[in-house]
Amino acid sequence: MRNWKIKLSLYINYFVFAILLNSVGILIQKSINVYHVDELKASSLEAFKDLSIACVSFIVGSFLPRIGYKKGMLFALALVFVGCLIMYFGNSFSTVRILFACVGVSFAIVKVSVYSLIGVVTTSDKEHKSLLSSIESFFMIGIATAFVVFPLFYSDSDAQAWLKIYLVLAVVIAISFLILLFSDFNIKYEIPGSNAGDDFIEMIKLLARPLVLVFAVAAFMYVMTEQGIMSWLPTFNQKVLHLKESISVNMAVILMLSIALGRYLSSILVKKISWIVILISCLVGAALMVLFVLPQTQNLQANEITSLKDVPIIAYVFPLIGLFLAPIYPLINSFVLSATEKNFHSPMASLLVFFSAIGGTLGSRLVGYLFKNTGGGKAFYFSLVPMSLLILCILYFGFEQNRRGTKITEVSGGGH
Repeated sequence: MRNWKIKLSLYINYFVFAILLNSVGILIQKSINVYHVDELKASSLEAFKDLSIACVSFIVGSFLPRIGYKKGMLFALALVFVGCLIMYFGNSFSTVRILFACVGVSFAIVKVSVYSLIGVVTTSDKEHKSLLSSIESFFMIGIATAFVVFPLFYSDSDAQAWLKIYLVLAVVIAISFLILLFSDFNIKYEIPGSNAGDDFIEMIKLLARPLVLVFAVAAFMYVMTEQGIMSWLPTFNQKVLHLKESISVNMAVILMLSIALGRYLSSILVKKISWIVILISCLVGAALMVLFVLPQTQNLQANEITSLKDVPIIAYVFPLIGLFLAPIYPLINSFVLSATEKNFHSPMASLLVFFSAIGGTLGSRLVGYLFKNTGGGKAFYFSLVPMSLLILCILYFGFEQNRRGTKITEVSGGGH
């Protein structure tokens, strides 16, 4: 298979960062239970992660092709390796913040590299969508792995036992580093401008393309919705559904697996059904889940729950919202990247990562505020706001597509 070593390294790196990046929901819960901070302060972890991603991604995309994607990803892995060790030996809320700052900086580099290299190692629009959807699905499997593996290190007799997961992760990161180090990256790719300054200017100019701007707003709204739910689901399970800490984390796996399954199914459906119809239908379905399922959590009795068979049915049903949210992000990203010249894939990926990171920060921060001030049972109703705005973005895009009477990729790929 052509470029198989590069593709393997992309999968492994994305898998490692899926575990670290999306353990924020688990660490929010741990910060409240172990370090005794309130919900609003705990929600700052999302900001340490996402603002790091936003700042670095906004800068790195313009010059990453010049220093090399391989060097960038090796640096990212080394940094997050150090972050894991700091977390293990530091064991405080401050070191949790340091860890997520390291993870944010590193992930920004890795995600921009992955999104850019997908365009380099694929030769067609169909192959691009296939590989991107596949890697994003693998990302969700990595997240699910985190929600399964972390509770394995919990111990009723040793309050510090959970920290050992960071030693395991450090070993996995070291292995990923070595695989990447010995991967053959003898590939050619174009650079946007004649120097680093021109590269940055060309990236900013991308925002002048109306459809690119709509895509950026849509990515922002989606991640605001997803991260708000994903980061706070373990805490929701514990405080609202009255599950034990370890079980509340285990149950969050359903959300990750449903997103992974949803992305796989959408990769099949998109070949037969308009992607706009799919996305609008999914957003309406997600909104109905919020409106009809969440009310069932009101005044739920705190019964003794010692195993999965005692868990109330609502804990199994609400995470299935992932099936509806799943197709949105990869389809949006694939279309905008496919619609952009390959030499602009790195700066375009930077803009997408930037807006996604800001959306994730605001989503988690607002849900944390609502958890503290309105209660966990009502906090997720907030997701209806970005869902509604996301529908408007997609409808606008569909209007533009019909008005011009041409394909999306043809409309936005001209660069003017």
